[in-house]
Amino acid sequence: MNSWLLLGLAILLEVAGTTSMKLSDGMQKVFPTVMIFVFYSMAFVLMPFVMKKIEMSTVYAIWTGAGTVMVTIIGIAYFSESSNGYKLASIGLIGLGVLGLHLAERSSQGVMG
Repeated sequence: MNSWLLLGLAILLEVAGTTSMKLSDGMQKVFPTVMIFVFYSMAFVLMPFVMKKIEMSTVYAIWTGAGTVMVTIIGIAYFSESSNGYKLASIGLIGLGVLGLHLAERSSQGVMG
């Protein structure tokens, strides 16, 4: 399977695990608590396969950056967390950084030309 697709799936699983943390109410609710471990385990199982084809530094930066952007959006949209111009601009910059790293990695692999 394509390493970039696996990375995307790993990021979604990590975001689901983080969201499950919030839903667990401090690990008081059983199902979300169990899902924390399920989602994170699945995400971490995928990562070695991703790192076979994509540089570790790029993988980790994209993993953390994309996860941060997604978790922030979920926090604002679903959990009514605060937002302001600074927060949104900062998240936008992280998103641009993730996109830049993705493009740089693909370019160095000769995928873009």
